[in-house]
Formats: sequence, C-alpha cells, structure tokens
Amino acid sequence: MPLGIPPDIAQKFGHAPETLAFWRRLLNTPLAISTPTPFFLLSASPIAAKISELDQALARAGLPPAAGSGKAAHLGRQSKIVCRHWLSCKTQPVAPLLRWWREQGRDIEVVSEFELRAALAEGFSPPNILVNGPAKHHWLSQPGCGPGLRDLSVNFDSPAELTALLPLAKKLNWRCGVRLNTAEEFDPENPAFPTQFGFTPEEAVAALKKLQRARARVETVSFHLRTNISSAQIHQRTIAEVARICGAAEFVPSFLDLGGGLPVRHVLTRGGRVFDGEFSLRAFADILRQSVGLFPGLRELWLENGRFISAGSGVLVVQILDVKERRGLRQLVCDGGRTLHALTSLWEQHKIISVPPRSGVEVLTALHGPTCMAFDQLARIPLPRSLRTRDRLVWLDAGAYHIPWETRFSHGHAAVLWHDKEGLSPVRESQSFEDFWGQWKFRPGPHSLPRQGAKTSSQSSPPPKL
Repeated sequence: MPLGIPPDIAQKFGHAPETLAFWRRLLNTPLAISTPTPFFLLSASPIAAKISELDQALARAGLPPAAGSGKAAHLGRQSKIVCRHWLSCKTQPVAPLLRWWREQGRDIEVVSEFELRAALAEGFSPPNILVNGPAKHHWLSQPGCGPGLRDLSVNFDSPAELTALLPLAKKLNWRCGVRLNTAEEFDPENPAFPTQFGFTPEEAVAALKKLQRARARVETVSFHLRTNISSAQIHQRTIAEVARICGAAEFVPSFLDLGGGLPVRHVLTRGGRVFDGEFSLRAFADILRQSVGLFPGLRELWLENGRFISAGSGVLVVQILDVKERRGLRQLVCDGGRTLHALTSLWEQHKIISVPPRSGVEVLTALHGPTCMAFDQLARIPLPRSLRTRDRLVWLDAGAYHIPWETRFSHGHAAVLWHDKEGLSPVRESQSFEDFWGQWKFRPGPHSLPRQGAKTSSQSSPPPKL
C-alpha cells in the first residue's frame, strides 16, 4: 500500500463546488448545536439527482423509465422497452430512505429475511419487491416474512433453491427469474475464480426448462457482475452471453435484470486512480439500446444500482481527539474511523473536508479511529498542518455500505441524521451503553440448553425460554 497519494489529490476527486457547499450548508445546524460525533448525515437529494441523471441518459437512448418508476416517468418518448429502478436495500438499509423511495412510487430489491421484513414493514407490497441472494430457500418460506407474499419477484440462485421453492412459487404466483453466473463474473480479489452466485450456463438452461415445464410464471433472467464495472463493453459481452443461454433454453424473457455495479464517482483507489475514469454513462445507455434487440419479447430492463446511486448521499463526521507526530508522519486520532464506520477505506480514498475550513502547508497525515487496532486508518494523505484537536472532519461519499458494515468494536453505533424535503432530523441515536451491553441475556441458574443426550420428549422438562 503506498505511503500517500500525490499532492494533487484534491483535484482528482472532482466534486463540484455546489456539492461541497450543499454538505457544508446541511452541516451548519448539527455542528452549531454541537451534535456529538461521530455521526452520519444522509440526504435524499443526491439520490434523486443520480436517478434523474441516469434516467436522462437512458431516455436519450430510447429507454425511458417504466410507468410508475417515480417522478421521472415522464422522461423520454414511448418505447417498447423501458427501465425500472430497484432500490438496493443492502447498500443503505435506512428506514427513512425506504419510506422516501416508496413514496416516489419505486420498487425495492432485498437479499435477506431481515431486508424483506423491513421492506414489508415500510409499506412495500410483494409485487414491488424483488428477492435476490443465495440460499434463500432456508428463510423465504418462513412465517416472519409476511402472510402470503403473492406476486413476489424472486430470482433463483441455485438448483437446490429452485427445487425447494418451486412449489411455493407456483402456489403464490411468484414472478420467477434465474440468476446467471456469466464468464464476466469473478472474484475481484482473485480474478481466476468465479463468485458463488447464480447458475452456470448449463445449470441455467436446465433451470429455465424446468420452470417452463412446471408452468411456473418464469419471466426474468438476471446477472450481477460486481461493483465498479470499469467499461460498458463488459455489459455488452455479458448480455450477449445471456442471450445465447436464453436461446439454448428456448426461453423468451420479459425482463432482463442487469443487477448493479456502475462505478462510483468522486472516489479513488488507495493508489489514486479514479474508479469511473474509463466509464461513460452515454456509452452504457447506447450499448443497452443495441443489446436489447437480442431479446425479441423483452419488456423491461431492471437496474439495481447501489453505490452509483447512493454513495454520494451521505457523509461521516468525526472529531479530532489527539495529534501525534512520528517518523515523518502526522497522525490525527479521531472518534470515528475505518474499524467502526468506514470499511471501504481499506480499498478506497474519499475526499475529506474540515470544519472549520483549514488551509496552508500540507503534510503527510494519517487519520485514525479510536479503536485499539493498527487497522483503524481512515486515510493517509497530504492534509493541512493547521488541523488541530476538536476540529471536525467530514468524510464524503459515505452513503453506500457504511452503515451496513458498521461495527461495535469497543464502542456503540453512531447517530444518523436524515435530510429530505421535510428538512433535517435525527433518525437514530448514538448507541447507549445500556443498549451496547444490555443485549446479553445470560442468567445464572438452571435455565440452560439441555446437555447432549438429555431427554427431549414431551415428558421431559419444558424447554428453556430463549
């Protein structure tokens, strides 16, 4: 890992002055009343702007939003094929975001039992929910997922999952799909190996034929490559492969689910490379327009973009607690950092601004969190020497995967503030010690699990309450 990134890093992030002004303006109120750090500040406005930008690019290519897909549905001319956005719940599982998204008339994608239950709790109906993810046959039929779940959309992930859930899919009229593991999908850390998701091409052909023979409501074919896809040509090659698989299965999909993975903007690798430097949104839209001709019966393209949509919708605010200097490195110890709040800093570099603004000579500076882990390093970059204890540091683009990857390492979860057209409000308090420690239910005495070999029949003692 490099010791630092070049001094011109501030220019490489590429944030518009209006973006920085937006966050400084939003932070005025919580910082003026000394809101305790660390905290996340999330806003719906950048998400709405990203969706609008994507919709406009797609509409220019003749792929307008689907009817009912939010307030941008007027964009574009009438088209045979339209695009539908699904909120990637796992990227930012925040209750007010789900509520705001539903109020826009949009749909949600979930990948776990808790996410499905959260979507139902926030008012999404089953026809507006898409279920992805592996091994869901072990939880999707559980009573806690909701009564009925008729007309749910479900993309099967494996032969075992399909076998287990097919009877339920037919009974509840699920809109079924098959997720493919294509040649372009691989483990980003070990590109020689595939990911664990989806059907191989051979398995997919068998699965699609099985669904059709069973007269299930099979309408979708799906793939999801990875995050930060560097070129639109990768999608082009993958869609061509998907078309060949559908041809081999004699299957005509109504819906092509592209997953997500468009590259995040204004974020750099630890070595200073821009993630979206080779990606063109216009080229992506044009390739989709050209590729849909491979699917004669296609009605909709489905997009589940997470980080591209939500990364810029949040910031993490921490405070400098201590300053150290050693071996030519200035070290700022803060009350938040990688271990607790920003796992993505392991491979990403985000722009950092200070409150109050500091300027002057820059020196190589490491930002550390409060935990007893050398791993806890938020950044190591040139920053003004004028930064001092009690200054607040704002880590931008913290709207994707930061909250779901939070930890409680020696501390509690951070507070969360939410902003939308109604204003700015606290939506989660920082975790108290009582909540941190009160989760443990151990009680000394006889209330323990039965020993191995102990009687478990109805004549034995009642089971302990868990």
